Amino acid sequence: AKQVKATVDMQGYETALKLYKLDNGRYPTTEQGLEALVAKPDSGKLAKNWRSGGYIDKGKIAKDPWGNDFLYLSPGVHGDFDITSYGADGEPGGEEYDKDINNWEIE
Repeated sequence: AKQVKATVDMQGYETALKLYKLDNGRYPTTEQGLEALVAKPDSGKLAKNWRSGGYIDKGKIAKDPWGNDFLYLSPGVHGDFDITSYGADGEPGGEEYDKDINNWEIE
């Protein structure tokens, strides 16, 4: 169930990131991170058309179901951006419950 929750959360972040890009012409940088979806970035390339209230309904970036931060990389290695949860063990790699969950592998 936690792996499904992580996947659903990632899909929500992907949607929010696409809206951010529509408004601002680019995705947040790695340094700005997913936080750029809830707070207007004040460093790096600024978001000139940042949506009042942000891009996430709850107004905060949730941790993954295991209590760890989602990892965000933009530009990504596998696409415009990469989002990863390291699973139950919180470390790269792993099998079953410890398996990494990556946005580029979501169907």
